[in-house]
Amino acid sequence: MGEHNFPLVCLGASAGGVDALTRLVRALRPDLGCAFVVVNHFRRAATAMPEILAQITSMRVLLITDGMPIERNHVYVIPSNCDLTLQEEHFHIGELSKPWGWPSVITVFLNSMAEHWMGRLVAVVLSGTGADGSDALESVKAAGGVTFVQKLETAAYPDMPQNAIATGFVDFELSPEEIAQELVRI
Repeated sequence: MGEHNFPLVCLGASAGGVDALTRLVRALRPDLGCAFVVVNHFRRAATAMPEILAQITSMRVLLITDGMPIERNHVYVIPSNCDLTLQEEHFHIGELSKPWGWPSVITVFLNSMAEHWMGRLVAVVLSGTGADGSDALESVKAAGGVTFVQKLETAAYPDMPQNAIATGFVDFELSPEEIAQELVRI
């Protein structure tokens, strides 16, 4: 315990997210000392994100399993069709709290991060339809976190970033590559 005071970065994405995620992860320094959690919407098909991201970063890329510990300089990917939360310094996988309509997996994870993570919090909302993530930005900010959205003109589907901006709780609007650069700075 107590060793988990490093930054935890949630990379939330939906439609058009594969492009945004690959651009951002490719631009990340592998030795930043952060843990990166890719939270995107996959309902039916298994996610191919671990294989895709493992080709573009030297960080270890893992599909999250229930109870998995969180380590620095790793990229973790949510499995399809589940909610992800934190229990102490471990991931917890549960049933989807919202199996119909617009998913809320990003919101669920961000709220859990804000409540349970002792280190720095970073929320990143990338390309997607709907408003997943938006409702949790206030709790991330209240917990001392930093919030980013993908610059609208760089997003294939700007709904999620636009809805996040509308909350008034966004610190930075940047391209995926600029987000990676800013993470180094902060």
